[in-house]
Amino acid sequence: QVQVVESGGGLVQAGGSLRLSCAASGSGFSISSMGWYRQDPGKQRELVAAMTSGGSTNYGDSVKGRFTISRDNAKNTVYLQMNSLKPDDTAVYYCRVVSIWSNYFWGQGTQVTVSS
Repeated sequence: QVQVVESGGGLVQAGGSLRLSCAASGSGFSISSMGWYRQDPGKQRELVAAMTSGGSTNYGDSVKGRFTISRDNAKNTVYLQMNSLKPDDTAVYYCRVVSIWSNYFWGQGTQVTVSS
């Protein structure tokens, strides 16, 4: 089994920055990709950013140029640097880990609130 733990959410004013962290732990697994999704009540969960073990990245259109994903493969940890935050970025942010066998593991989520 794989445990996924996020941290770093909080309350920030518009234009500010936050950094999220996500660490995956467990035994007997290998990671294909790690990424961040977000969900607002009443809306579908959407991709924020994801990165493969090889370093390829994919960003949601609404965060391109403002958010940066990075990863420490040795620590099975992924980070999301969020700059120029907007009230529309307010959501619960979830970390997703995909194993090389295409198993998906989700964290419990961390709240990000951007005040105007």
